[in-house]
Amino acid sequence: MAEMLTLEKFEEASEIVKKVTSETKLIYSDFLSSQTGNKVYLKPENMQLTGAYKLRGAYYKISTLSPEEREKGLITASAGNHAQGVAYAAKKYGVHASIVMPTTTPLMKVNRTKSYGAEVILKGDVYDEACEYAYQLADEKGYTFIHPFDDLAVATGQGTIAMEIFKELPLVDVILVPIGGGGLATGVSTLAKLLNPKITVIGVEPAQANCMQESLKAGEVVTLPSVNTIADGTAVKTPGKNIFPYIQKNIDDIITVPDEELVVAFLDIVENHKMIVENSGLLTVAALRHLNVKNKKVVSILSGGNMDIITMSSVVQQGLIFRDRIFTVSVLLPDKPGELTKVSEVIAAQNGNVIKLEHNQFVSINRNAAVELRITLETFGTEHKNQIIRALEESGYQPRQVRTII
Repeated sequence: MAEMLTLEKFEEASEIVKKVTSETKLIYSDFLSSQTGNKVYLKPENMQLTGAYKLRGAYYKISTLSPEEREKGLITASAGNHAQGVAYAAKKYGVHASIVMPTTTPLMKVNRTKSYGAEVILKGDVYDEACEYAYQLADEKGYTFIHPFDDLAVATGQGTIAMEIFKELPLVDVILVPIGGGGLATGVSTLAKLLNPKITVIGVEPAQANCMQESLKAGEVVTLPSVNTIADGTAVKTPGKNIFPYIQKNIDDIITVPDEELVVAFLDIVENHKMIVENSGLLTVAALRHLNVKNKKVVSILSGGNMDIITMSSVVQQGLIFRDRIFTVSVLLPDKPGELTKVSEVIAAQNGNVIKLEHNQFVSINRNAAVELRITLETFGTEHKNQIIRALEESGYQPRQVRTII
């Protein structure tokens, strides 16, 4: 594959992937632009047919295989998005595909992969363990292995995103790209530098799954002892060895993002752009606030939108808590009739909306002196929350904010 990652191959791949990809035109974000002081554009790969950019690399890779290699059957390992890409591409080519997925993969990704006709095998807690088993099956059954990121043809297919960005926004200054194993970042950064050597391409990783950042520091591929992130699509312990030299050459910097910021980014995109973007795809949105540039044209690649409903519900709830849209306050009351009504009147006067009450009579030995009331409230944000707390203080209570559990 030494001939891959050339301008000619990127152009070839761009034509080939058009057969299966949707047009994901850049979306200018007034909200994110005003928040960050840059001109922010979103590349919504979450709107692809399979819900992620992975279809590009999978389809192009399979197009480069011989008929004999395809007829053997295909196999891959994936946390979900590459799985769907390979499954859909294999269906288009009329060949069998086996997909090994970690047992922690969201159910929606598992079911969507099956819906494209692939055989799904659940194995291991993280991608790396699933990948090891997929290699084992490939050896045993003679399948052709399609690596999700450590393959130059796959990276070439992913890089077609950069071709589309430049066609729409030739004067782009900065591209933010999520990094798991590094295939997307390799393709995008390599083509971007071919088209404009002065462009800045920044990779974004979860703070607790920063395998590429650690590898770049070490000057060689390293394996993290563990990963822990809600961004399951980028929960990779070991980045690709084949693509690593291209990352070293073409990625200008790496930003790491804590999970808490992904939660807030989810609400930003839902509320302002009415789009569902999975946690890995939100890395580049969260990273916008870490940029030290202003008045630049910045493209954030939203790599996918395959988020299951349970995860979505949890993220929304946590996001509301982080934004002080929901909070819990504890007050001590005498245990006698009418005290709850008095507290309710104070909150109602400030337009607070009570969504849960917990009454604990056993906080003190002398319950006549004090019982605890925990009130979970819905507010308009931090200023409104502080307004309610001040009102409780002025009414003689001693409110104490405690951890909110919905």
